Amino acid sequence: MVDLIEQMERAADEAPTHGAAAHGGTGAVASEPAATPAEPEDDVPEDDEPALIQEDRVWQGQGWTARVIKNDDDDGWAVAMIMDGEPEPALVGPWTMGRDKKNPKPLDTPAFHTLVKTANEVIRRHEQQLHARLHKSVRITLEDGTAVNVKLVITPDEDDPYATLTATEEYGSELASVRVRPDFKLSQASAMEWIEGGYRKPR
Repeated sequence: MVDLIEQMERAADEAPTHGAAAHGGTGAVASEPAATPAEPEDDVPEDDEPALIQEDRVWQGQGWTARVIKNDDDDGWAVAMIMDGEPEPALVGPWTMGRDKKNPKPLDTPAFHTLVKTANEVIRRHEQQLHARLHKSVRITLEDGTAVNVKLVITPDEDDPYATLTATEEYGSELASVRVRPDFKLSQASAMEWIEGGYRKPR
């Protein structure tokens, strides 16, 4: 009986243990890597742009603001079209009276689109007129058949306005360029006189 008990004890001591020691480890249990904390989601940027006003007498959009105002010339109403960033209206025109014959007709999307189209056309015509006033040119044909293009470009500087008179060949090569008074009158005669004078600065 004693021998049987001793054999059982020895068998228990020699039995492999569970876990890391059973595989030749040091007996320490391997720990799983710690989970990386989730990064907070980026805050969605808020839209800082102010909401467009679209009311009966004020309507905004497409870079313009339409504002219905009292017509100073009579008892009616007018509409002013103001481009974004500009202090003064680009266009002021009469506005339709409402059904009650007292208050102005409310602004709406179709009416605003028509106003924007009209205002853009006014701006475009103004820019074309300004360009034509500041840029003039004539074409001179010399006795030998050579063509010379003479251009006058006015720079309307508030402190020091001036103009530049330039002569170029038919294919664009510059022949001469001088600075002249902003009120210089360019014509066929004055251009020919400048050319015949050796492109000297006009008096």
